[in-house]
Amino acid sequence: MPRMNKIGSTATNIRTENGETAIRYHSTDVVKFTAKRIVLNSGGWHTNTTKNRMNQTARQFGLGFSVCQHDFSWYVSYKGEKIGFVDGLTLNR
Repeated sequence: MPRMNKIGSTATNIRTENGETAIRYHSTDVVKFTAKRIVLNSGGWHTNTTKNRMNQTARQFGLGFSVCQHDFSWYVSYKGEKIGFVDGLTLNR
């Protein structure tokens, strides 16, 4: 069974409040999700570690998205679509 209380090893924490789970990397909630939506935010830090935290969260919580990079641009794959990444991107579950 995956650990639901830990993602990554440095500067990352998970909190759940009022039905919303947030994964914070340093000072940015990189992923927030509820039963109805997922919100992605890099905080302007388009680093491999930020992208990895998002993807680790998706795998651990079964959220069904992945973040990838091509020619310095980030993309999100979700429900068969490839979407250009922007901070605050909201995915309907």
